[in-house]
Amino acid sequence: MTRTPGPLFGLCLGVIAFLGPLSIHVYFPVIPAVKAAFGLSDALAQATFSIAVLGMGIATIAYGTLADRYGRRPVLLSGLCLFLVGSVLSAAAMNVPMLVAGRLVQAIGAGCGVTLVRTIARDAYGAERLVKAIAYLTMFYTLGPMISPVVGGLLVDTLGWRSVFGFSVAAGAAIMAGVYLVIYETKPAGEAGQRGSVLRSYAELLAQPRFTALVLQTGFSTGAFLIVSTASATLMKELLDRPATEFGLWFALLPFGFMSGTMISSRLGNRASTEGMVLTGSLLCLAAVAVQAALLLSLPPTPLMFFLPGALVTMSQGIALPYAQAGAMATIPRLAGTAAGIGVFVQQVLGAAFAQLYGLIADGTPRPMIVATALSAVLGVAVGGFVFMLQRATPAARKID
Repeated sequence: MTRTPGPLFGLCLGVIAFLGPLSIHVYFPVIPAVKAAFGLSDALAQATFSIAVLGMGIATIAYGTLADRYGRRPVLLSGLCLFLVGSVLSAAAMNVPMLVAGRLVQAIGAGCGVTLVRTIARDAYGAERLVKAIAYLTMFYTLGPMISPVVGGLLVDTLGWRSVFGFSVAAGAAIMAGVYLVIYETKPAGEAGQRGSVLRSYAELLAQPRFTALVLQTGFSTGAFLIVSTASATLMKELLDRPATEFGLWFALLPFGFMSGTMISSRLGNRASTEGMVLTGSLLCLAAVAVQAALLLSLPPTPLMFFLPGALVTMSQGIALPYAQAGAMATIPRLAGTAAGIGVFVQQVLGAAFAQLYGLIADGTPRPMIVATALSAVLGVAVGGFVFMLQRATPAARKID
């Protein structure tokens, strides 16, 4: 007998979605503090962030595959345990290698929520309600970026950067308790999961040009967001001499933009085509990056120049992301978990690559941020345009399944 998810189930899924931003966004105001505490270069300070995003992305591949084989609930609980262990290690770090190791374990654990919340939503709500479910979960997800940098900034300014990881331990434990009490196994009883080689399953999905283009678009758009986020954290502190708390308050504009975009997606639902919405989001991202570049190259930098165009970048994500994710998971329904894992992997790895690219070319001015965001935005439009043209060339092209 199929169980009907109630309001508490949906709320708990939203709380699980909070795990990703808790691991990523709460660390933004920590980057300048860690750089000063350990005497790091821009590239090394950025690496303490990028390694976590990369680790989360790699972990999502395993989580998606394991969830298809062994079920969603046990894999989710295992990942939450890793998140807690990594948070404790990071809080106790006495040197950079220990901090990087703790951040890596923490992010690997957080990857379970990033991947499985989408798979569980697809199981529980069905393909026909998936775009709306992802859009609403994504709106809940934006509470993390709204809260985490503000909390992180306050903690850094008052108690020091280690206290940020103490907050992560407390929040992670609360999320784990909610999952244990509320989330039931959603893997369909008659679904045997993947058969044969894991690599064969990956190859089966990646052989679909539409699937590959959709997941690449999420990676390029995430790259633009992470560049703006990490660059503005450093430039606010070192170029504009603003405290971490002020960065956290300004940063709220970014998740607000994301929430606005997901509200548009949730309202449109499956009345709009995947291809059209992905291209629309990609073009908006490029326009936002162009406006930011024009402002920063012609006027003295201010916080508004970082965060107002940044809000448009995240709005573009909110418009395109639910459609890209739902379209990717609908490619081969029996591999929905694996598809979600690949999608998050590509999203996180490309995001980490662009964030680290910025760290490598950073010189204390806004120019490296402009170059890196322009590259990610142009590539996003290229793959978004490819998906759109593929749909136009295929008469049977469809809206969200």
